[in-house]
Amino acid sequence: MRVIGLDIGGTKIAGGIVSLADGGLLLRRVIPTNAHRAGEEILDEVVSLARALRDEAASRGMDIRGIGAGVAELVDEAGNVTSGHTIRWRGLPVRERLREVAPAVVESDVRAAALAEARLGAGRPFRIFVYVTVGSGISSCLVQDGKPYAGARGGALVVASAPVTVVCSECGAELHPVLEEIASGPALLRRYRERGGEAVSTQQVLAAAAAGDRAAFEVVARGAEALGAGAGWLVNTLDPEAVIVGGGLGLAGGLFWEKFEESTRRHIWADGARDLPVRTGALGVDAGLIGAACAWETRGRSMNA
Repeated sequence: MRVIGLDIGGTKIAGGIVSLADGGLLLRRVIPTNAHRAGEEILDEVVSLARALRDEAASRGMDIRGIGAGVAELVDEAGNVTSGHTIRWRGLPVRERLREVAPAVVESDVRAAALAEARLGAGRPFRIFVYVTVGSGISSCLVQDGKPYAGARGGALVVASAPVTVVCSECGAELHPVLEEIASGPALLRRYRERGGEAVSTQQVLAAAAAGDRAAFEVVARGAEALGAGAGWLVNTLDPEAVIVGGGLGLAGGLFWEKFEESTRRHIWADGARDLPVRTGALGVDAGLIGAACAWETRGRSMNA
């Protein structure tokens, strides 16, 4: 059974044909999101990408059963996009437009990726794990018995987007730090450039840090340490067996990973949990695309997609 998977993020839109038997990726296409545009314009491009994948699959003799779309926004249990933080799709008929091409379901991108890792990747050995994705944004998801937890309204993924109000003990200023503005890929790039660094991508900041650039080292290290504090808080709250990390920045390795893992363990309160497995996802940057296709299988049939 073959399904179109779509991973719609703030930087790029990845689409492909996925074999549900083994998660194999048979075709893959990537286009830029250009998320500053109107939501309708982006949706038109996504539908066109899905149609092109369907037609190319047909030309190769492949039958497409449906479409699973993972979106970097809040998605409720009915498949409605309920936020417009990155892509302005709130209130748009995303699922209905995709159904012009094939039966479709819509899911949040982090839950889709977590589902893929639970079925086919690094989450398979664990009954309960936390999945964290770090790229253009940061999201998290609890997975229990192979099922990503959505919450009452589909919003159980925004730990990195919510501000934490604190008062500075030195100057008395009220601060509202947001993890996503410290540890995401765009945050590292912005903070490095604010310190005089010359870079046009997060990868260049990571490379500068590895080469000994002091400003880049501090930006990357502090971002990773902040992310580790957030992951440690998730462990303290949810008590999982493991933490699985995906996303472009989450899979980068090097200094970012070293500081992140050390910080995660340092922020875990319970002695018995401090040595839990902290692993990168096994499916790489395609976890969201593969997981979106898996979401079609798990949700599409029950929703009569």
